[in-house]
Amino acid sequence: MKLSEFMTTHIRFVDSDYSLYDAIEQMVDRRIRSLIVRFPGEPPEYGVITARDIVIKVLGKGIDPASLKVSEIASRPVFCVEKDMEMFEAARIMDEHNIARVFVCDNGKIIGVVAMIDLMSAALIQRARGE
Repeated sequence: MKLSEFMTTHIRFVDSDYSLYDAIEQMVDRRIRSLIVRFPGEPPEYGVITARDIVIKVLGKGIDPASLKVSEIASRPVFCVEKDMEMFEAARIMDEHNIARVFVCDNGKIIGVVAMIDLMSAALIQRARGE
């Protein structure tokens, strides 16, 4: 099954100078686990902040999130893969790099994300289809 068949396309972007506190508020309000961070430059450069990053790197260390920008904890570069990639190849990349998600890109622009739960859902769909 190709990633384009099951990737999540509702992704949120923030600029690198965005307040980490505001990012937390946005993630909690929208019940999302990650935000794509846009860094200035050509071509566009991306990073990602996750709920795990915030808890481990900031809250768990007693740091006030209002004192940080998202750029200070963003992981980069993000792993971009093509929308026509097969799900098993994406799972192999996630395993090889010990990451929980890959971003789906088209001509250098992020158009979706595939997380571990998405891969598990896709496996169930494949089985239901008899593939």
